[in-house]
Amino acid sequence: MSKVMIVNGSARAKKGHTAFVLAPFIEGMKKAGAKVELLYSKKLKIRPCVGDFKCWGETIGECFLEDDMQKIYPKLRETDILVLAIPVYIPLPGMMQNFINRLCPLVEPLLEYKAGRTRAKFHDNVNISKILGVITGGWWEIENLSVVLKIVEELALNASTEFSGALLRPHAYALREETELNKEILSTLEIIGEKFIREGKIDQEDLTFISQPLVDQDDYITVWNKNYLEEKRKQKIDW
Repeated sequence: MSKVMIVNGSARAKKGHTAFVLAPFIEGMKKAGAKVELLYSKKLKIRPCVGDFKCWGETIGECFLEDDMQKIYPKLRETDILVLAIPVYIPLPGMMQNFINRLCPLVEPLLEYKAGRTRAKFHDNVNISKILGVITGGWWEIENLSVVLKIVEELALNASTEFSGALLRPHAYALREETELNKEILSTLEIIGEKFIREGKIDQEDLTFISQPLVDQDDYITVWNKNYLEEKRKQKIDW
């Protein structure tokens, strides 16, 4: 049985669009027999990394900061698949950034060059073999997700583990509308979760399908600006 840990980095937790995208994906993984644990970074007390790298020297593999990460580290070591579900902010929600930084004790600084880059590896007692991203954004274009996508990919590469790709959903709010296309996308998200557990991979065709535009680009800009300007007028802001 695959053990999956999903960390939802949305500041809106269960109410956010990221959670809405995740729900059918999780159902698919469970259908395939995976044991899934879902955490919300907003609900965790995670202090920022102080950056002195004691976990790479004085107390190898251990973080001295006492907070909720101490409860999560043992679970992470037993996790087979780590899923980072992140909405695009500037570029990350703060608590999600803290979580990612605090993964450092799991990484062993035995270095080697791979494709011209210095890389380390997970400690031998860390089971994580795959890292997957689920990245959502409010803006129309999928390119808006590229910075966060690169962060998740680099995390996997720096730990010398498999980057399994990412489920990308721009203008994620539009997926909540009751349309036939949205129903198909939600169904495909469930299929992706199931196939990922059973086959260990995700079809590019499925990824492209769930990321497709749901609204017209010009209409998106028009409606966004109209709503903002109306709110600005209500607040009587003249700058």
